[in-house]
Amino acid sequence: MRVGVIGGSGYVGSELLRLLLPHPKIELTIVTSRQNAGEFVFTVHPNLRGATQLKFTPPNISQVTENCDLVFAAMPHGKSLELVPQLLETGVKVIDMSADYRLNNPVDYDKWYRWKHTHPELLEEAVYGCPELHRQEIKDAKLVACPGCMSTATILGLAPLVKEGVIEKNRIVADVKIGSSGAGQKPTVTSHHPERAGGVRPYKVADHRHVAEVEQELNLLTEEKVTVAFTPHAVNMIRGILSTIHAYLKTPVTDKNVWKFYRSMYQNEYFIRFVKFKKGPYQLPNPKITMGTNYVDIGFEVDPRTRRIIVFSAIDNLMRGASGQGVQCMNLMIGINEKTGIDQQGFHPM
Repeated sequence: MRVGVIGGSGYVGSELLRLLLPHPKIELTIVTSRQNAGEFVFTVHPNLRGATQLKFTPPNISQVTENCDLVFAAMPHGKSLELVPQLLETGVKVIDMSADYRLNNPVDYDKWYRWKHTHPELLEEAVYGCPELHRQEIKDAKLVACPGCMSTATILGLAPLVKEGVIEKNRIVADVKIGSSGAGQKPTVTSHHPERAGGVRPYKVADHRHVAEVEQELNLLTEEKVTVAFTPHAVNMIRGILSTIHAYLKTPVTDKNVWKFYRSMYQNEYFIRFVKFKKGPYQLPNPKITMGTNYVDIGFEVDPRTRRIIVFSAIDNLMRGASGQGVQCMNLMIGINEKTGIDQQGFHPM
């Protein structure tokens, strides 16, 4: 299987290349970048020195399609919109890492992204790339839209409770902490390290665009409408996301009940780990422990006094929140074990 990466110079592109180069079932044939065309890949991504002699090439559609069976589009939001249809027309399969094909309803792009979707017909064809929810559809897909990082953590943390119908579906609050790599490679005034270090900065505190994905996917699990309040915070770490989710129970539950809900949905999911211990320094999920892995660590506490359940969902935003999940989808699309190339443990200490 010949695979290419369009837009390989950013953090998501870098992580894709790190995973694809040693992958035993594919050949990485092309990596594009306008800004770095002609440069060796390892000049931009020094961790790949010795792993490849590939050079960045300009993004030329015919060259890409001649050399690839499947393409990752790792470009900023809005940039895949016109590129993806051109790739699909040639028979190349596409995994889009941007938000351009994540939402099923074209009207939602007007609402959440403030632009009109120019290819609404492809939104019906695109599959939301969360294997735990859409595994069979991903296997048969020509276009997979890789989920957002904060969306991934929040959706997977909430899905069993929503599916079981044990929480009030209009009283859900997700408080999300995210590392600086989530802001991309090019610094802004607010993402620049001297401004970010030593603090916690809430941003887009209401109506964040990832809400659209979260509600879309959770509403597929239930007939009762789900509404999620969602607020992200920029914190002083490079990788990682912790989604702390507050939901209110319809009736009292015990820890044993909650374990049953999560195990019934995730017991055969290799990349879902349950973290709720009474010993050790990490008794509940911590994104530090997921760094460099495709795991989702999920834990919870029940607060009987307020009839509240607090769910903790931790991931590495560049792995399970982007490139690792993308490679997991690729494995499903090409018919191999979905763990291939991403079955690795994290570092500790980090």
